[in-house]
Amino acid sequence: MAIYHLSGSIISRSQGRSAIASAAYRSGEKLADEKQGSVHDYSKKQDVVYTEIFLPEGAPESFKNREVLWNAVEQYEKRKDAQLAREFTISLPRELTIEQNKALITEFVTHEF
Repeated sequence: MAIYHLSGSIISRSQGRSAIASAAYRSGEKLADEKQGSVHDYSKKQDVVYTEIFLPEGAPESFKNREVLWNAVEQYEKRKDAQLAREFTISLPRELTIEQNKALITEFVTHEF
């Protein structure tokens, strides 16, 4: 039986965090930060099982690309204390397969957000 865990946090500039660096780390990808002129490369990270971007209706399809999405967020938000993203950590049942866990998360995200 899985132990329930759900926590949320905010990725904000006032904490010295970058939405692009955070997205690169979470997804295990190499993403370029156009504003800072830097590259965040976590492509050698081994424990990323699955990533997906859920977009609301009417959002540009180009935002399915993680680098495009987070560079747009960084560019749009001008304040030094801007809240760039919200992050949720959710425990998933080990008893379920990866496909079942994907379906569980998809249902949760589409229902709650």
